Amino acid sequence: MGTSPTLRFVHIHNHKSDSRTLTSFHSNPIKMAWAHALALALTLEGFTLHHYGIAFLCLLIIFMYRFLEFHFLHDAFTLFRGSPVSLTYNPASEIYHGVASKCRLLHGRYMATPWLSSPHVQTAFLNFHGRPPAVDYTRKLFHASDGGTFAMDWLKSCDVLGDSTYEDDKTPIVIVIPGLTSDSSSAYLKHLAFSTAKRGWNAVVCNHRGLGGISVTSDCFYNAGWTNDIRDVINHLHHEYPNAPLFAVGTSIGANILVKYLGEYGEDIPIAGAVAICSPWDLLIGSRFICRRTVQKFYDRALTVGLQEYAQLHQTLYSRLADWDGIVKSRSIRDFDNYATRLVGKFETVDTYYRHCSSAQYVTKVLIPLLCISALDDPVCTWEAIPWDECRANKNVVLAVTRHGGHLAFFEGLTGSSLWWVRAVNEFLGVLHSSPFMHKQKENTPHSLEESCVDQGPYVNVSNGMVAAISNHDPLTSDESSKVDDDDDDDVLVQEHVLTTNNNIKALDLLKWLSQVFLQSRRSTWMLATLPLLGVALHFFFVKKFNKFLLPKLLK
Repeated sequence: MGTSPTLRFVHIHNHKSDSRTLTSFHSNPIKMAWAHALALALTLEGFTLHHYGIAFLCLLIIFMYRFLEFHFLHDAFTLFRGSPVSLTYNPASEIYHGVASKCRLLHGRYMATPWLSSPHVQTAFLNFHGRPPAVDYTRKLFHASDGGTFAMDWLKSCDVLGDSTYEDDKTPIVIVIPGLTSDSSSAYLKHLAFSTAKRGWNAVVCNHRGLGGISVTSDCFYNAGWTNDIRDVINHLHHEYPNAPLFAVGTSIGANILVKYLGEYGEDIPIAGAVAICSPWDLLIGSRFICRRTVQKFYDRALTVGLQEYAQLHQTLYSRLADWDGIVKSRSIRDFDNYATRLVGKFETVDTYYRHCSSAQYVTKVLIPLLCISALDDPVCTWEAIPWDECRANKNVVLAVTRHGGHLAFFEGLTGSSLWWVRAVNEFLGVLHSSPFMHKQKENTPHSLEESCVDQGPYVNVSNGMVAAISNHDPLTSDESSKVDDDDDDDVLVQEHVLTTNNNIKALDLLKWLSQVFLQSRRSTWMLATLPLLGVALHFFFVKKFNKFLLPKLLK
């Protein structure tokens, strides 16, 4: 049917009125907000209180899923196959090709327990329960040379297997270094000690000073870089059990202490191999990370409370050596380190303490087989501090990184009764023990702390804007350089003797350094040398042209 002219006019008028109204709404934000609120109210008009509750519950679940970093849905989409373990190593590493390459777990996948598919839930479950096996330690007290005392808790293979035939003077010993405020009663250390003893080895947990129910008997407390105690314990055990291979496993702060100890003493240690689990690596980066997000602040606060409880046990000494009022008022680990650790350790600032005690700078100096295990979702020790390049540059280090695992957790299986990293440690040390790549300390080796190649000068700008150090060693002695034949050993010795007896050794070293500079940056050196000559030539050319042609024209 047709439309009358009157109705047609009304429709057109209404259309123009609607257009003007929409334009008015778009130009006025307040009117737009009221319109959206009215539309939302009309939409939710039919909702009941039950519907609102369901919507709120769904939003809460989504928020908690994201906040706690659950990865259950991702695991379900991948059919619970887990994620592969990422390995970082030097291509010429004998430790990788001869040991790590034979470890099935390091070349497999890690799948977290489905109902613990969150780094925060894993870490919390480990600390509050952890399902540790029943362990009955045998305690021995160790008296340090400075008067300090700490506990060494033993779990031998005969205590677990019930057969003394496994016990002899050649039974391997695993020395365990706990994390911050942890002792041998911690669930993850019981997992490690029990698993080690069950496979026929002996485990000893070297508790930190003031922990494990032992009082502090000297004016010295442990910190993240305190390596004296572990050094004395290792030397003592090597003296008591000279035929037993010694291995070391450090966890969290204990891993930082272990790597620092390995880097400080190089080859002059009786350790056959070592493993570092969830090391913080760089304490300064870790200090900034743990107070960055809301969820990390919970860990910061929880660890601070643990440190305050530790200080409460030794209040008499802390009141004399540190700032007790500051310790009580501390709200973060950094605060505690500022009022306690820094003062006891005699560091100028907290950052000085963090820089001095970080193990990342010692990775390149490690000269024994070392396996490092970390998780990318570690909520305490961030992956940003992992020294990837340093681990790749050192032929003695193999770095294994998993996508999930939390901090020292790595629960696996449907029941979550075992820890993946514990099995990986035992497998690696077992393969290393049966290989020819175990480190053996040389007899009567003089103690020396080798400097890092990066710290040796002089420094030159080699390429790509990167600053590198020229080594003071002859390139022939480098692992990457060509090898000298046995027939030429005498000539090399004679040449070295002549160099050392020459009175002009400083001049020769200077010439040697200059030659290396020219070899490593030949193009840049020639460019710098030719630029002045080129500038002089251009100067005379343009001056001559100017005087001959341009100057007469200007005078006209």
